[in-house]
Amino acid sequence: MKLQELLRSVQDNTEIIGQFDVEINGISDDSRNVKPGDLFVAVKGNGFDGHQFIQSAVEKGAVAILCESVNESISIPQIIVENTQSQLLPIALRFFGNPEKSLKLVGVTGTNGKTTVSTLIHDLLSGLGYKAGLIGTVSKRIGSEELESKLTTPGALELAHDLSKMVDAGCSHVIMEVSSHALKQNRVKGLDFAVALFTNLTRDHLDYHKTVEDYASSKQLFFNSLSSESVAIVNADDEYFETMVSKTQATVWEVSLQKGSGAVVLKNDAEGLRIDLDGMHLNSPLSGIFNAYNIIQAYLACIALGANQHGLALTLETCKGAAGRLEKIKLNVSSSYPFVFIDYAHTPDALENVSKTLKGIQKEDQELIIVFGCGGNRDSGKRPIMAGIAEKYATKVIITSDNPRFESPEIILDDIEKGFSETAKFQRITDRKQAIEFVISESNVDDLILIAGKGHETYQEVEGIRYPMDDKLIATHAMLQKYAKQAVFTGKESF
Repeated sequence: MKLQELLRSVQDNTEIIGQFDVEINGISDDSRNVKPGDLFVAVKGNGFDGHQFIQSAVEKGAVAILCESVNESISIPQIIVENTQSQLLPIALRFFGNPEKSLKLVGVTGTNGKTTVSTLIHDLLSGLGYKAGLIGTVSKRIGSEELESKLTTPGALELAHDLSKMVDAGCSHVIMEVSSHALKQNRVKGLDFAVALFTNLTRDHLDYHKTVEDYASSKQLFFNSLSSESVAIVNADDEYFETMVSKTQATVWEVSLQKGSGAVVLKNDAEGLRIDLDGMHLNSPLSGIFNAYNIIQAYLACIALGANQHGLALTLETCKGAAGRLEKIKLNVSSSYPFVFIDYAHTPDALENVSKTLKGIQKEDQELIIVFGCGGNRDSGKRPIMAGIAEKYATKVIITSDNPRFESPEIILDDIEKGFSETAKFQRITDRKQAIEFVISESNVDDLILIAGKGHETYQEVEGIRYPMDDKLIATHAMLQKYAKQAVFTGKESF
């Protein structure tokens, strides 16, 4: 594509230095990945500035530069804009043929529930015969292909490329998790969402946002950008819901289980949920009041997209939600074994929700054991808070490592310990694999065990390296080792 054609998507005041009748073969915002014929976009990020690498990009074959200030040392065309990050997605979308115009986009934002809601919408639409793509924390689904996801919301170039591949795969809808980081960094600026959802907002990502107010205002940007033709589906029982939609042009649909809005939970137990939504009964294998919100929002999103409500209700009965979200481990053995749940809960609110859910189904003779840790180089203030929550609900608590990153695991555990009372029943086992194996080895067949914090993740990040670690796999092996010794296998073990 000619540079002059590509620049039609630039919405900023621009200054062009040099001739712009040049062929662009690709776009890069990382000088290490520049190929001959590329447009290099110099982006200012946290801890780096792409303008420092312009010369390197030129040496690797860049034929034009999009930047925020003139570089006198180069002779190739330069396009000067006020904010390169905000222009990156529009340019990338134009380069890939504006795939977003062929897709109905659904965006889900909030602290907790994004992955479950996104997955439910994707699976509901797919179950009704729509071809839908999914972009989120656990994975990306492009047609029948499932790919690893490195960020909740990809960078602008990757996102534009993904949308292009989804169009090529025949997708008509795309469901995306939209993170606060992506919103603040303009990674989704230029996309027109048909439906936008707000799940909830609680303390998280304060290492990046510093304050809850900044975190909330970043989420609000999503709804501020919606058109009058969009539908915003918001959790009206969350204290931030009015903030989210205070400046939106979209039609707002409120979801509430507390304000007499026509949504009532009829059943909530280990077997699942039954919800009456304005006379329509919704049945799901998922448990927990927080999942009732997720289910209702996913259902309404599909209604907003024009799906048949009766077909949705039938399809919902088979939707299992997202991996690592209150996911119960099942073994194909005939012996009894504990109820072991894997969950991604890594914030106080998420741990409270999932712990409360399991407490609600706990029988008098059952123990509820919680295993959790906290990530390193993240908001340290939540560590003692989460200890207090675990103590509140659990019979026993095991604290262990999560993703320590560049922080000492022992210091993280010291911070967690500060939140326990003097009478708390807890143990400290730093090695996460050993902690999980210990809990399983000491368990009884009727115990409820929650392994929280990492959910779907299959690694542990230590000193910048991701080592293989899968909570579900570790727990499954430990359960098979203990509970399948005198059992008769009914088939291959299930992971």
